[in-house]
Amino acid sequence: MIYFDSAATSFQKPPQVLKAYTETLRSAASPGRGAYRLAMRAAEAMLNAREEAAAFFRFSDPERVVLTMNATHALNLAIRSLAVPGAKAVISGFEHNSVLRPLYACGMEITTAGRRLFDPEELLGTLRSELPGAALAVFTHVSNAFGYILPVREIASLCREYGVPLIVDASQSAGVLELDCSTLQADFVAMPGHKSLLGVPGSGLLLCRGETKPLLFGGSGSDSIDRAMPAYLPERLEAGTQNAPAAAALAAGIRYIRRRGRDAIEAHERELCLHMAELLGGREELQLFVSSDAAMQSGVLSFRCRSRDCEEIARMLSQEEICVRSGLHCAPLAHECAGTLETGTVRMSFSPFNTHAEIEKAAGKLIKII
Repeated sequence: MIYFDSAATSFQKPPQVLKAYTETLRSAASPGRGAYRLAMRAAEAMLNAREEAAAFFRFSDPERVVLTMNATHALNLAIRSLAVPGAKAVISGFEHNSVLRPLYACGMEITTAGRRLFDPEELLGTLRSELPGAALAVFTHVSNAFGYILPVREIASLCREYGVPLIVDASQSAGVLELDCSTLQADFVAMPGHKSLLGVPGSGLLLCRGETKPLLFGGSGSDSIDRAMPAYLPERLEAGTQNAPAAAALAAGIRYIRRRGRDAIEAHERELCLHMAELLGGREELQLFVSSDAAMQSGVLSFRCRSRDCEEIARMLSQEEICVRSGLHCAPLAHECAGTLETGTVRMSFSPFNTHAEIEKAAGKLIKII
């Protein structure tokens, strides 16, 4: 099997991640709910995950690293903390439904800055004109549909200039692109644990510089007599029993990335993407969505075929044991910007564990299909 759907979930996991998960499952109970060994083991797993994440992302306070169920959960927490019904929210033209739907649910007026694929100058120019009067801004670091790396540092700088709180969706960048929170200074950075951080499904992180509001209410293991959620983090945003095995797996994934080298992983995934684009390029029946500037392209390649439906191509690749994703990728706004809303695309997304031999084999199969 060749797995090219890591933008959805990284399937191949380092052995250390699986070991951390199973060992914690066997040796830990509920964190923060007792002083006995099993409870303390769970609490240690949670603390270790916060500390690993804070060090990796150069985030100053591990206690403000909130463990979530996924990036969607993290984004909902961040948006609910900043949303003002009826006020303006500025987003890019490449946001996931995990951003769009919470903003709509909060009754915010949504304005889009940046609607041209692989055009950071257009994005920054329109952003400067849209930021005045905005209550918040939400920007993805990388388009999940097209692999477009947005100029997140410049976006953050403009938001600081205009005094607009910023939420960064790092779902497609955390673990593979540089993400230095000490210089970014976004109010919130949200990310999943199960994608490029190589953890397991059911895990995520929210790095909180800004003031927070709870999304869920319930037990926190502390201040039990108080009918309100605790005023301090992380307990304020972590109602209910937390997933200690997933936290341990996430910490192990971060340690693996640090040992292998984040920059080496970034370079490898980009090389795979450009290799695939080279093998598929120059064919009239294919439209590839790839930047001419490699610095704006992550390890995600989208394409569509002029003579075949995207779903049909994905199905035929699946019959060849090649795993890709087709459709709109939960990002209809991005496809509207790219002119692919009616057709969708086939998306290939690569991981540290894919090889150039897999690229060549999959390209050959695809060429035969089309």
